[in-house]
Amino acid sequence: MKLKKRLFVIVLSVAFLFMATTAIAAPAKYVFFFLGDGMSSSQIQATEAYLTTVNGGSATLATDLLKPGNRLNMSKMPVAGMQTTYDAHALMTDSASSATAFSCGFKTLSGVIGMDEEKTTSYKSIAQLAHEKGKKVGIITSVSLDHATPAAYYASVSTRGYMNNIATQLASTGYEFFGGGGFASPEGPAREGDTANNIWTLLAGNGYEVRNTRDSIMALKNAPRDKVVCINPFLQDASAMPYDIDRINHYSNNLSLAEMTGVAIETLYNKKGKGFFIMVEGGKIDWACHANDAMATIGDMLDFDNAVGEALEFYRQHPKDTLIVVTGDHETGGMTIGHATTGYKAYYDRLLSQKSSFQYFEDNQWAANQAEWAESDCPNVSSDDNLAGNAEMLDLMKNIFGLDYATLNDYQKEKLEDAYDKSLCESNDNTDAENTLLYGYYNPIIVTITHILNEQASIGWTSYSHTGVPVPVFAQGRAKVAQKFAGFYDNTDIAKKLADAMDLPELPVEK
Repeated sequence: MKLKKRLFVIVLSVAFLFMATTAIAAPAKYVFFFLGDGMSSSQIQATEAYLTTVNGGSATLATDLLKPGNRLNMSKMPVAGMQTTYDAHALMTDSASSATAFSCGFKTLSGVIGMDEEKTTSYKSIAQLAHEKGKKVGIITSVSLDHATPAAYYASVSTRGYMNNIATQLASTGYEFFGGGGFASPEGPAREGDTANNIWTLLAGNGYEVRNTRDSIMALKNAPRDKVVCINPFLQDASAMPYDIDRINHYSNNLSLAEMTGVAIETLYNKKGKGFFIMVEGGKIDWACHANDAMATIGDMLDFDNAVGEALEFYRQHPKDTLIVVTGDHETGGMTIGHATTGYKAYYDRLLSQKSSFQYFEDNQWAANQAEWAESDCPNVSSDDNLAGNAEMLDLMKNIFGLDYATLNDYQKEKLEDAYDKSLCESNDNTDAENTLLYGYYNPIIVTITHILNEQASIGWTSYSHTGVPVPVFAQGRAKVAQKFAGFYDNTDIAKKLADAMDLPELPVEK
């Protein structure tokens, strides 16, 4: 009898051990992948320094910076890693090739989505594979729904510029939720070689309902639909949602990225279903960094992190079934914490008075100012007081950006004068090479205003493009599953780790 009891105990122990191991190794039912386009360590640190300042602390005191209330949701997640971002032939990737790495698990050329380097073979994304396995899928972005990053989760094209073709593929996915911006070319080709379909007709024919008012979109939380495309009421630039700093100050009846994420969760969640996969892109972080506008960047970083907060709230209700992964596809702008003019000091309080993004200012106040000059002769660009003599423009700089011209040094005033002349008259005393370095392809006076304001706060920029630095990864969820994202690895490994976490086929998978 004793032997039988011992055998029974051994068998029972083995059974419990197997059950525990199986439970730990079981795939995640609900998976969130958050992608901050253009986001790396600098954007994260700048945002936390800003938060610390807004909350009454000092961005120069570690005791203040480390307070939980001054930290982002993502940086408080228990698992952290780091990923390399280069693509097949470039140290500085673009969003098409990086999104392909995240979604399909292989490297390709910049500009290519879901296809190999030869542009001959197409591959399935983890979203497509998850959908085939019965999971519901949601794709959310603050830029247009046919932009490079969201496209990688449902389309394959030889160039990201074929945006009508991309949207055509979107309409045939059967994915349950799309949300964010609109479409860049919904009724014709974006360029030569593109398709010429009417996307609205295709969506309707495939059973999609399009909603584009705040009330109708928010109503989905209580009355979900099977297939829905949610387009933000106001589209600011290139069919994208407005920068969050502008949404707060000028377009309050619009949705935040966080609210759109909350709607997606409520729409896709079904306790008896097979779960969901949700990809959320903070796309305008990248756009703000391209333009070297720190406050527009920080505003969209906060909105993106609030969207992460929505997922964390869901995780707290379903901790055993949920996985959340947060990262960026590349860094944009060469953003640095520190500047030659401020040394080891930081003055983030100098950012607090900015009320609009560079884009809103250009579309509104600057457009009005420029229109006044269009009715008269352009001023002499050799003069050194065209800006100094324009009281209205100086007031705009102070009221919109918090930049007081009277407090600036001679070098800063000279830079602003040159930029003002270039913006107003398309000419100044600089060489073409100097202008390219100083302004890139942005409005000279506006990018110079943000440069000087950011430098005063102790933030620098080195580029108007992407940079090649590695990017942090954060994860939270099922213990063994989330731990897969610790360490240093390549961006293609993220897709493979997510596929493994959802028990999908080994990547890459040909279409």
